[in-house]
Amino acid sequence: MRPRRRHATSDQEIVELAALADGSLAPERRAELEARVAASSELAALLAEQERAVSFARSAAAEVDAPETLRARIPTGERARHGPARHRLVLIGAATATAVLAVGIGLAVFNSGSSATRFQAALAPTELVPGANGEATLTKTSSGWRIELDATGLPRLDRGRFYEAWLRNAAGVLVPIGTFNDGRNVRLWAGVSPKAFRTFTVTREQADGDQASSGEKVLVGTVRTGG
Repeated sequence: MRPRRRHATSDQEIVELAALADGSLAPERRAELEARVAASSELAALLAEQERAVSFARSAAAEVDAPETLRARIPTGERARHGPARHRLVLIGAATATAVLAVGIGLAVFNSGSSATRFQAALAPTELVPGANGEATLTKTSSGWRIELDATGLPRLDRGRFYEAWLRNAAGVLVPIGTFNDGRNVRLWAGVSPKAFRTFTVTREQADGDQASSGEKVLVGTVRTGG
């Protein structure tokens, strides 16, 4: 068998090899370039490298729900057809790096979500609204404690009336963590740790200029920090 001859790769060939690898090469150029690849071990090796990079980038981007801004940077199809010739191979390599970064981001988000410090609080009614009850989940984030509250049996409050949630420590210090009108699917935030502020209460309030608690508790519970 006659060995393939060595080939001096031109800028135009680099552009067309990358286009051939990602499927964007014009049909009228494909047959001619494939013939040159068949006759040159250097071109064949470059094409194989580009095909591996494109395949890896596309599979990684498909498996990870990366942000659109990251996916848009992966040069495939018409987007990748233009640009400086010598930079084309670099862009294909960057696509692989972007895909790997997307995988890393996905794994980091998954791991941080699965290992986040998370506590629970079951909220019981008081005599003010005896049919109410609720459940709160407190999750530690870099910004503070995100609190997901879901309460039932609380009548909706409007026209200057609202509910307010609080955390209280053993010394009786109250910290407000947010207000709402309806108890379903409420998101609150706390800047203090429920490890120290373990009592969770919800009160009825009036927009009267007084920022202190009204004392009209409708739900009360203790944050479970163990387990």
